[in-house]
Amino acid sequence: MDNFTVRDIRDEFIKLKGERELSGNGTYEIINATFIADESAIFGKLNEDYAKCEFYWYMSQSLNVFDMPCSVPKIWKDVSGYDGNINSNYGWCVFSKENHHQFRAVVKTLQKDKSSRQATMIYIRPSMHIDSTFNGCKDFMCTYSTQHVIRNNELHYTVYMRSNDAVFGYKNDKYWHDMVFDMLLSKLKDTYPELIKGKMYWNSASLHVYERHFDLIED
Repeated sequence: MDNFTVRDIRDEFIKLKGERELSGNGTYEIINATFIADESAIFGKLNEDYAKCEFYWYMSQSLNVFDMPCSVPKIWKDVSGYDGNINSNYGWCVFSKENHHQFRAVVKTLQKDKSSRQATMIYIRPSMHIDSTFNGCKDFMCTYSTQHVIRNNELHYTVYMRSNDAVFGYKNDKYWHDMVFDMLLSKLKDTYPELIKGKMYWNSASLHVYERHFDLIED
């Protein structure tokens, strides 16, 4: 199956901007965007210092934004509850005992059955409709899940998003998923020494660019 790449997604946004085709919510938006995540950014450049800070915070599994080892970005302050608590610490989602050791479960699933289609890390939960507004919170998690398959000795990683800012959201989430991809590959190579890194596939129900970033939509 042929897939779009980041270059194709970039071109689609440039086309939308050229035609001034805004969605009903005032963004340039691609519904059901599916592509190979073969670049670190769609628009702009990754801020590696911040991406590393966010990664270390994720790995701490803290559900409070004020535990970040760097200055807390305004967006995190805006979506957190009155006490700084949030839902979207991705490290908590995949590594914590409270969320059922998602990463460990994937490793065990693929060690047991190399061709399994059940190796998923589930981020979001049914209670998100309630959790996203608890105690002043505005954090409705953006990532649904990831799925991991081994085919022809290649490990492939698929990301499923309900909502994805094509500027900051994509590149920071991509950095996180790249790190998890590498950790997963490292674990599985103990069982399958010949295993190599395959593709990362990206699926977003809503991939969008906000008005404040319209000037970034260019080659």
